[in-house]
Amino acid sequence: MTIARSLLLFALAALAEIGGAWLVWQGVREHRGVAWIGAGVVALGLYGFAATLQPDAHFGRILAAYGGVFVGGSLLWGMVMDGYRPDRYDVIGVTLCLLGVAVIMYAPRT
Repeated sequence: MTIARSLLLFALAALAEIGGAWLVWQGVREHRGVAWIGAGVVALGLYGFAATLQPDAHFGRILAAYGGVFVGGSLLWGMVMDGYRPDRYDVIGVTLCLLGVAVIMYAPRT
């Protein structure tokens, strides 16, 4: 159950951070306005809280592993929201990142 909770929290953190950054981008770069920017700032704040709820107590480990989740989530977000088509090197890179997440977070430790 702990791994499932951790994965859910990583997914929520990615949704909040990537979604928040995308909203700010839309507000500034696509001239959608202050409301989009404000919603992005709120979402980015929620990301910070999602990360603190991870079962592991080590900040560095959580953020290092989350980096791999961020890479995968960003490519997925780009595919869904912007029509981005990853090439084989994107796929290889994200696979390596997610393997790193698994090793960092879920390797057996004493």
